[in-house]
Amino acid sequence: MAHPTLILSPATASARCIRLLFATLLIAAYADSARASATFNEVRSGYQPSDTLILDRNGALLHRLRTDASVRRGQWVALADISPALRTALVLSEDKRFYEHSGVDWQAVTSAAWANLWNSKTRGASTITMQLAGLLDEDLKRSAGGRSLMQKLGQTASAQWLERSWRKDQILEAYLNLVPLKGELVGVDAMSQTLFGKAAHGLDAREAAVAAALVRAPNAKPAQVTQRACEVLKSLQSGRADCEALDLFTTAVLQRRDYTASEGVAPHVARQLVRTGAKQVSIRTTLSAPLQRFAVQTLHQHLRELSGRHVEDGALVVLDNATGEVLAWVGSSGDILSNAADVDFVTALRQPGSTLKPFLYAQAIAERRITAASLLEDSGAQIQTSGGLYIPQNYDHQFKGWVSARTALAASLNVPAVRTLVMVSPDAFEKQLVKFGLPFKEGGDYYGYSLALGSAEVSLLNLANAYRALGNGGRTSPTTLALKTTPDAKPTWRPAIDPRAAFIVGDILSDTNARARTFGTDSILATRFWTAVKTGTSKDMRDNWAMGYSQRYTVGVWVGNASGAPMWDVSGTTGAAPIWAAVMNYLHKTEPSRAPKPPAGLVLMPVQFAAPGSKADTAPPLEATRAEWFVQGTQQASFAIHSGAISVYATRARGQNDSNAPDKQAARITAPTTGTIIALDPDIPPNRQRVSFVADGTNLRWVMDGKPFAKGANAQWLPWPGRHVVQIVDARGAVLDEVRLEVRGAGVVMGKR
Repeated sequence: MAHPTLILSPATASARCIRLLFATLLIAAYADSARASATFNEVRSGYQPSDTLILDRNGALLHRLRTDASVRRGQWVALADISPALRTALVLSEDKRFYEHSGVDWQAVTSAAWANLWNSKTRGASTITMQLAGLLDEDLKRSAGGRSLMQKLGQTASAQWLERSWRKDQILEAYLNLVPLKGELVGVDAMSQTLFGKAAHGLDAREAAVAAALVRAPNAKPAQVTQRACEVLKSLQSGRADCEALDLFTTAVLQRRDYTASEGVAPHVARQLVRTGAKQVSIRTTLSAPLQRFAVQTLHQHLRELSGRHVEDGALVVLDNATGEVLAWVGSSGDILSNAADVDFVTALRQPGSTLKPFLYAQAIAERRITAASLLEDSGAQIQTSGGLYIPQNYDHQFKGWVSARTALAASLNVPAVRTLVMVSPDAFEKQLVKFGLPFKEGGDYYGYSLALGSAEVSLLNLANAYRALGNGGRTSPTTLALKTTPDAKPTWRPAIDPRAAFIVGDILSDTNARARTFGTDSILATRFWTAVKTGTSKDMRDNWAMGYSQRYTVGVWVGNASGAPMWDVSGTTGAAPIWAAVMNYLHKTEPSRAPKPPAGLVLMPVQFAAPGSKADTAPPLEATRAEWFVQGTQQASFAIHSGAISVYATRARGQNDSNAPDKQAARITAPTTGTIIALDPDIPPNRQRVSFVADGTNLRWVMDGKPFAKGANAQWLPWPGRHVVQIVDARGAVLDEVRLEVRGAGVVMGKR
């Protein structure tokens, strides 16, 4: 019996020949390609986006910073988080039988080969799996002239290995994350964010069609992309597609530029961590996202309110007292307000003004040179230095006479601070500040006695950590910005100052009554919970600070101008202090803050301040009786002025060094003298600054610039910048005496009132 003859069609014969040829050649390429293949988990874990994500302590996104300028790769997106429309559009466009073949679509290969034989055009035979193989293996990547035969064979072998080793969903997920798209864009996340301004899960059918068209021809002209996208959209919507509208949409999409390289609320933190650490997909920080956002918003809002006073820049930092972790870090006021938004003022060096005084008094107390109740002379002083005479002044050239150290620090008096530094010495003070973590470029003798008033430069971060040391009983440890991998790790502490001195200084900085002489009892510095705070202002109102701590947190704020230009009409309570208070109130919305417990070796006892001279029963005491803290062994119940200082006390309201008795026969102005220049202190609220006028005579009337303003032998005047003529007149208006003086205010613009 004759066997029937099987006659094959040309197409079928061609297909069998092609398969046989591939099977023969694949043997040569399979081994190397298989060995070069990786697992899905290895590919995903080795993926490197071009952006680094900065996360808060709980994993919330704070900032995104581009760290690879050569390519734009977004974050790896799981297949479940990619729009179903895009998944479907890609399969329909690139590989209709993706879920049916095992890596190679032999039907498509046959069609392509047959079409090439007859010089006709058809879709390429490369499957999604084969394309992924080319993306994973550097040796299989397509060159400008296309792939060689051996590359195609290797690609086919790798595709079949992938199909045996990976699941279909893993292949599709990896492909969508690795496929090159328009320009520098690679992967679905970068494409979605750049072209459509949204995450990959939100792409609709029209957007998915355009994306699928770009996969086929990444750098095609808009008309070609539109044509291809229209075909894909018809496939998605059963033949219904508005291609005219799609043309306009596609043109607009392809004109969009790359989304910003830096985005979020912590740009300076991002740059700091990326610059100092190894390249990572994400970095977990110690920051708190809600606090960081509130800090940024508060800083921006307050600086906008100060915009008319020539204030452009600001910075803020919040530390956890127990751990040293940075909870908020705002490096600048941002692009809208600042001309130097890239400068990180948390780490920049600026003059701290009076914010160094607490460390000076702490050192003097620890060395038992003074106590909190010791009387310091606030009078004119001329200190001989190698560079000449150093003459410290208070804000209005008016001295307060004898004041306690508590009052001198809380009221931020300059002359007593300089006198305290004379006792300690600038070199010893500089060494003490270094113990607090405030390194300087020069030694203490370089800065001299001006170091008491903050003439050296410090960073906001270091200064805040120094205040944190006061809040931690005189102990300091480094700050931490990157979250530690071992949560139970404890900071490494080292002593900075005697804990008893730290406690006393903290008690002074929390004393509203002691601060009242300068700031009043109802200032912005008075919080409803326990805090210790100090303001500071550098020379010519270039820097304004508010530094302080509560039981758990330390907050430091700086405002000023990057250029060093002075601010206008900004005081210690209108510049940085409102920002400090707002952040402290936010931190303690529900959390209490209690005063620290006194360490061992302290004594609390009542003290009284005797009146000057021998007539204690008639003259008022220097300060009211109060309970005061002492380092054990330094306590005493009564403080009085030595008889040799009585004459100075008598003239404390006049601001004069001369204690000679005035001529009582002639009516005259005894203070201030003509030619006096009064410098307003920008660290003290303007309405708290007064100039005291003193005259000898009876029935006197005071006239300022031709206008009466007071009666009697003494007068108080709210100073105003400019040149002024002050006169005393009798009841008939006859001028008895006059002086001319000038008031200068930091930040006052000449010609403006």
